[in-house]
Amino acid sequence: QLVESGGGLVQSGGSLTLSCVARGGLFETSTMGWYRQAPGRQRELVASMTTGGKATYAVGEGRFTISRDGSKSMVYLQMSDLKPEDTAVYSCNISPVRFAVAWGPGTQVTVSS
Repeated sequence: QLVESGGGLVQSGGSLTLSCVARGGLFETSTMGWYRQAPGRQRELVASMTTGGKATYAVGEGRFTISRDGSKSMVYLQMSDLKPEDTAVYSCNISPVRFAVAWGPGTQVTVSS
């Protein structure tokens, strides 16, 4: 089960930290990613982290930081210097996406200019 939280409305240049509860053994042994989907656009990978802690960024490198706490079944995405183009619904799931399971509700991030 995946449940995301932490989104909201922020001004350009602001910061948010997203949280994802990822309960289940499958998540604990998988690379986890944060994805986002803006209106009218395809879902895209934002960042991922292996079980060993190696992070990879597809977007937002230098502004976004992914982390995970296996003991708490949590995955986090710290976002800073947010831009209007970061506006999207953010979701977490297994990475790469071809291994993704049922999506959670996601959390809306809206960045105003």
